[in-house]
Amino acid sequence: MYGITANVILLSLTSLLNDISSEMIQPLIPLFMTALGASAFAIGILGGLSDSSAAIFNMLSGYWSDLKGKRKQFIIQGYSASSIAKFFMALSTSWLHLFILRPIERIGKGIREPQRDAVLAETTPKEVHGKIFGLNRAFDRTGAILGSLLAIIFLAMGFAYNKIFLIAALISFISIIPILAIKEKKMKPKKVSLKIGLKNMPKDLKIFIMISTLFSLSSFSYMLFILRASQFYSTTIAVALYLLSNFLFQLFATPSGIFADKIGKKKVIVIGYLLFFITCVLFLFFKSIPMLILGFSIYGISQSMTVGNERALTADLSSKKMLGTSLGTYYLFSSLAALPAGIIAGALWQYISPESAFIYGAALSFFSAVILSSTKIDEEIFEESEEEEE
Repeated sequence: MYGITANVILLSLTSLLNDISSEMIQPLIPLFMTALGASAFAIGILGGLSDSSAAIFNMLSGYWSDLKGKRKQFIIQGYSASSIAKFFMALSTSWLHLFILRPIERIGKGIREPQRDAVLAETTPKEVHGKIFGLNRAFDRTGAILGSLLAIIFLAMGFAYNKIFLIAALISFISIIPILAIKEKKMKPKKVSLKIGLKNMPKDLKIFIMISTLFSLSSFSYMLFILRASQFYSTTIAVALYLLSNFLFQLFATPSGIFADKIGKKKVIVIGYLLFFITCVLFLFFKSIPMLILGFSIYGISQSMTVGNERALTADLSSKKMLGTSLGTYYLFSSLAALPAGIIAGALWQYISPESAFIYGAALSFFSAVILSSTKIDEEIFEESEEEEE
């Protein structure tokens, strides 16, 4: 119905359950680490490492799936790896344990995400990709809202961090069940080398990936936003503000996708970049709860306009036979950029001032928005002849 297939519902349901699990853990990680003696620099490094550790698997899993003509097995393997890592997080007794377990959990994300997005793109009409990717992100964010809400409830009930992590791990294992029912589009294994795949990407796609990577360098981990709030207010308030950002992400995810389908994905992504710039400025100068609420609100809206639409534009600019590799490459570069982003922001915070980290984020995100808005990218869907596809 209107492009919403059974696969879209099943994959979105898995995303919903998995994000309930993930978001029960994510806002607590910087607080858990702080309680165990970790510095802001260590938290910044882990935030970047969490995303960048999955980078090579983002690209390789996309390439392997194109090579084998399979998607589903990689999706299952990715969710399984994340679930196992979450279980062992519940057994952690030192913040150093997270430097092993958190990257493993993110590697699972790296394995599954390009395949999930490829299945969404391959089994739905191209003209509704913005809506479909936005809808999937909306399920993600709904799960994030529920997960953050459960974290707040469990904290209020006096649950230890480890006990909350254990409950989250059990939900994560349940999230694998809907994947078993998805149906892949039948594809022949493709004879394509990784080297050729990277070189033969459409020019506009290469340009967009470079610009989105530049923005990723500015978009440091959410952990520092939560840590900033916790410096002035209670742990519960910090997690509640994170919940607010997820709620607004969910609220605007699908409308921003539909809006992007109508006016162009590039324009909406530029708006998202500028909103992140405004977020950093607000965190730089906030002196009250209302200002902090506004900062987290704009942060959530900026994410709704960038995350899904960047993926949808990548899919639209890709050739059909290289879809998995193209999405994997997008994830690769954006994820690799997360590590230096976390290190730079964490170092600025630790050795200069927390404000300097937000100045860095504001400057680079504004620069990214200016470059993307002034760059010509043909958003017409990349077409291949039936002969080429065969």
